[in-house]
Amino acid sequence: MEKIRVGVIGCGSIAQHRHLPEYAANEAVELAAVYDNVEERAQKVADKYSVKAFTSYEELLGSGLVDAVSVCTPNYLHAPISIEALNAGLHVLCEKPMATSVKEAEAMIAASKANGKKLMIAHNQRFVPSHQKARQLIESGEAGKIYSFRTSFGHGGPEGWSVEGKGGWFFQKEKAFVGAMGDLGVHKTDLLRYILGEEITEVAAFVETSAKDFADVDDNAVCVLKTESGIIGTLAASWAYVSKEDNSTIIYGEKAILRLEDDPINSLVVQYANGDIVSYQLGKIQSNDDGGQNNSHVIEKFIDSILLDKEPPVPGEEGMKSLKVILAALDSNESKQIVNVGAERL
Repeated sequence: MEKIRVGVIGCGSIAQHRHLPEYAANEAVELAAVYDNVEERAQKVADKYSVKAFTSYEELLGSGLVDAVSVCTPNYLHAPISIEALNAGLHVLCEKPMATSVKEAEAMIAASKANGKKLMIAHNQRFVPSHQKARQLIESGEAGKIYSFRTSFGHGGPEGWSVEGKGGWFFQKEKAFVGAMGDLGVHKTDLLRYILGEEITEVAAFVETSAKDFADVDDNAVCVLKTESGIIGTLAASWAYVSKEDNSTIIYGEKAILRLEDDPINSLVVQYANGDIVSYQLGKIQSNDDGGQNNSHVIEKFIDSILLDKEPPVPGEEGMKSLKVILAALDSNESKQIVNVGAERL
């Protein structure tokens, strides 16, 4: 079997902890090239994986060395680099949030279609076994009618693990466009859409910068979300949780409560209305804390979609729907109004 030649664009934390090691471990992949705008970082990573280093992503895209790329750059570059890669005839796996506007996201999807190339967004929470089990239980009616939910994703902030620390792009609005809501909140909007099997239609949000005086993006956000069938719940995203990471979701249904909490053994606990409790031992959620030990499955799903010529499990359209919820939250915070998701914000 001919291997898929891959380049990784951006050699920061997510590339080093997730993309590069998972590509290297995939037997269908030949890692061929890396790009970073810091030459020393690009060279160090290239040496580690015995690949070619680039300090111009345009050169990498035009090199003929790769069939597909991961885009692991600051958020504001996601769309322009992805579009350029797709137009160069390459498949693209893009980190989240996929873009900084609906217009950009639509342009990425259009480029994918025009060139007949795969575009996948790296929303890894869909591939966590406990999350997949929760979706199945809800879909099958096991939990009955769903009434409410609460979800939280928080840690001490990217300065603890990103390659550039406090001086990094995560905290700079012109590069990141959004802070904790884009870093963590978009994961949870995508997860809720996936688990509930419904679109989020309305958002009310407070999006604040309260903990990081060196940042000009949000570090704490709390949103109230409503789905198309009327399920209501809360989403909290924070870079100000000073102890261990919190990555948890609880779904409240007519027949059962589904608890997806940070229990290292029982990753899904179902508490039934009749008093029964069922615990599922499905492995923990991947996090930045695990040093990349847990396979996120994002890379293998992306590569499979290329090999089997099928739609990726998180195509651009799905990434855009989750992005729209984040944009609605930002709108709500600005306007102090409840915002309809999908009201045209270009």
